[in-house]
Amino acid sequence: MRCPVLIVNPAERPRLEEIRNNLHDRVTEAEREGWLGEPEGLHVSLTTAEEKIAQLDARRKRHETSVFPRIPPNRPDR
Repeated sequence: MRCPVLIVNPAERPRLEEIRNNLHDRVTEAEREGWLGEPEGLHVSLTTAEEKIAQLDARRKRHETSVFPRIPPNRPDR
């Protein structure tokens, strides 16, 4: 998941959300238990999961937006 070129299939969004939620719980547990270093690594993975979800949202939004290219008007030569 940390791979920056990994493109997540939109069908995998529920699984990605599950991973994000689990990471959040693990960060909370690591901080509560005082596990040194562990929360930092988990935060990196959590941030990456959130970025992948944001990428999915942005891609979906781009596909939902209609694009109408502007055609310049014909102008007579002067």
